[in-house]
Amino acid sequence: MSGTEDQLRETLGALAAGIEAAPPAYKKARAEWLRRERRRRLVLAVLVAIVFALADLIGLWALNQTRDHDPIIFDDRSRIHQTEPATRVIPP
Repeated sequence: MSGTEDQLRETLGALAAGIEAAPPAYKKARAEWLRRERRRRLVLAVLVAIVFALADLIGLWALNQTRDHDPIIFDDRSRIHQTEPATRVIPP
């Protein structure tokens, strides 16, 4: 059995000796990944800013479409200045 183990050890040792480590390749791949991650985040931030700006512009446009003499909150301006007490209000 020791012959088989020695032969296997020699074979694996020869195989491992033929493999060269490539640290620059890892650094290059990691730098590329970080660059893509930064770009992805930047694109997302720009898209969020665009959507927010568009929502603001649409809201301002919609608010400016109302006429000046239209009441905004109340439908009947005569009831706003009413001096008589309300008749349909029931005290608690």
